Amino acid sequence: MIEQQIKSAVRDIPDFPKPGIIFKDITPILKDAKLCLNIVDAFAEKLQGTNIDAIAGIESRGFLFGLSLANKLGIPFFPVRKAGKLPFSVKQKAYKLEYGEAIIELHTDAFEPGHKILIHDDLLATGGTALATSELINEMGGMVSGFSFVIGLSFLNGKQKLTSISQNLVVLAEY
Repeated sequence: MIEQQIKSAVRDIPDFPKPGIIFKDITPILKDAKLCLNIVDAFAEKLQGTNIDAIAGIESRGFLFGLSLANKLGIPFFPVRKAGKLPFSVKQKAYKLEYGEAIIELHTDAFEPGHKILIHDDLLATGGTALATSELINEMGGMVSGFSFVIGLSFLNGKQKLTSISQNLVVLAEY
């Protein structure tokens, strides 16, 4: 049911951000408060029994449902940001993209060593950013307890990269 609700709301934008790509635009979901609540409830239900101490939301659309889910679960949320966006002491991780390189950052006090962290983003494509986030969390002494995504693009095989880190991977709508 939630998968059909999401797919009915998502808008396809052809040739964005470059020719040949069909962008899955989740902004129409944000106009539907009931659907947003249903998405958070679906994540909470699917993650029931998972030991999670905090949620890491990947910039920027991972903040949208990541924070709401953390609030519902009564646990902390922390942002995973692009380089230069966090104001306090940070730890960085450089990683490769299909078209170059990127750097993500976390505040050094984002979580305590040993905490079990759920990594959340709006969309799972190749899995590169989520994988880099998991590596950074591990380097900082945390443990990845799972991943959650509103949408997954199964043809890009991102899931395969992440299941070696955690078998606990939730995708609400697969394309």
